[in-house]
Amino acid sequence: MASREGDKPLRADARRNRDALVAAARAVFDAGGFFDLRFDDFAGLAGVGTGTLYRHFPTREALAEAVYRGEVSTLADRARELQVTLPPAEALAAFLRGMLDHIEAHHGLARTLATLMASSPSAQAEGSQLMEQAVTSLVSAAADAGAIREDVSAGSVMMALHGIGAAHDRPGWRVEADGLMTLVLDGLRPPAPR
Repeated sequence: MASREGDKPLRADARRNRDALVAAARAVFDAGGFFDLRFDDFAGLAGVGTGTLYRHFPTREALAEAVYRGEVSTLADRARELQVTLPPAEALAAFLRGMLDHIEAHHGLARTLATLMASSPSAQAEGSQLMEQAVTSLVSAAADAGAIREDVSAGSVMMALHGIGAAHDRPGWRVEADGLMTLVLDGLRPPAPR
């Protein structure tokens, strides 16, 4: 498997080290302590040397970008998996409700990445495009099956998710988010024939 840093595939031990660094950063992001650590501290958390950290990620931003790319890739993979295992409307609903679980479980990660990724517009654009493609596929399949309105765009669905996620700090967020997602899903259904 090739690394983001170059075209050469990584050796198995280098891949493990890189994955350990990304996992350590992700855990720190989730806890909301990314800015409390010196960059070199990530090496110790991952059980690797400082040279290994800098060989894979020369800057804090490069490490954040790897975490971001991994998160987006995982979510897009989940959308594809749901699409091949569930009927279209169920796949879309499961993905959207799963996004609420993800937002709730990883709000520290999302907040940290949002701050750091502002300095990497190309990675942000690439991630947004990958997510929009995944949601577009789910929305298109559900519309083609007649399970949702034909005039729904993936962009509208993404906007609803962003809005729900942005309100995460509200007291009782999850209950309200679940209720709002029910409204979104109800609103996606085609109108009953008259």
